[in-house]
Amino acid sequence: MINRTVLVGRLTNGPELKYTGSGVAVATFTVAVNRQFTNSQGEREADFIRCQMWRKAAENFCNFTRKGSLVGIDGRIQTRSYENQQGTRIFVTEVVAENFSLLESKNSSQNKPQNNGQNYQNQQNGQSSPSRNPNDPFNSMPDIKDDDLPF
Repeated sequence: MINRTVLVGRLTNGPELKYTGSGVAVATFTVAVNRQFTNSQGEREADFIRCQMWRKAAENFCNFTRKGSLVGIDGRIQTRSYENQQGTRIFVTEVVAENFSLLESKNSSQNKPQNNGQNYQNQQNGQSSPSRNPNDPFNSMPDIKDDDLPF
């Protein structure tokens, strides 16, 4: 079976970082993804897709993104349900993000912290590390001081 999702869009708000009772970081956020076609009025609509990210990748994502950040998300679709306070069963479909890419340069995003196209992968030990494509023309190091690095 295959359950793979790739999204490219902008954050509708800054990601929200919380910690579970056992201290595991989880970030929740929504990505607005434009549709490929226009509606009958000639306007392009967007889908607003709920996402969550776990562990060190969640902390890194929250440190380097904010409302309006252009991001690439690689993950899987997950469905779950719970019972609300009124006793109604609520069903939720969301993307569990495993990797992310920051898709804007620092200069083009008006002082939003970015990393010039580096990809962060949520590895099994919970650590995230940048991976680079040597053929990428935007493969230059970002203007980040050592103290600003999240890893």
